[in-house]
Amino acid sequence: MSYAIIGFGKIGHALAKAFARKGIAVSVATTRDPKSFATDAAAIGPKILPKTLAEAVKADIIFLAVRFESHPDVAKALPTWQGKTIVDVTNAYGVPPEELGGQPSSKVVAQAFSGARLVKGFNHLIAATLDQDPAVHSGKRVVFLASDDDAAAAEIGTLAENPRFLADRPWRAVGRRAARPGARKELGSADLQGPGQVRRMNRDQIVR
Repeated sequence: MSYAIIGFGKIGHALAKAFARKGIAVSVATTRDPKSFATDAAAIGPKILPKTLAEAVKADIIFLAVRFESHPDVAKALPTWQGKTIVDVTNAYGVPPEELGGQPSSKVVAQAFSGARLVKGFNHLIAATLDQDPAVHSGKRVVFLASDDDAAAAEIGTLAENPRFLADRPWRAVGRRAARPGARKELGSADLQGPGQVRRMNRDQIVR
């Protein structure tokens, strides 16, 4: 299984550190020449590999960590995304609902990455939190995932459960869809279970 992170801002850096903690090789890419961020990648660890966008999209699982407005540019990198899993880490905060055509932002992204299995996740954590080692202070980090593909969500959930990757003792919730634009955050009644147990959430409980 190969991994890539598209976008190497604060969220991209935080995700790269998660891979580095486990010694998992991951490509990192932006629309810029990889030489421009090679030093930053090397500072995180030897398994953080700066690549061109064309090289990075060859990975099996791709974390989309760019600004929401930039996702169409990334989607143009391949004519079809069949066989790929896209982990949508974008946030459409501030994007008017009418620009989304009344759809959840995750559906807009899924349409752009035609053929891919899409999992929405990790965008509920700010970069400063995502950047921290979850083992520090005996932390328990909650990772919410939403997808129309249960197998894809379970695969990403297993990766997140890897000790000291993204969650020390994670709990996860898998839903069929992300919530509609403007939906209220209603996580208090979520049906959450311990590690290894996946429960669906009401789609109004997972915000865009």
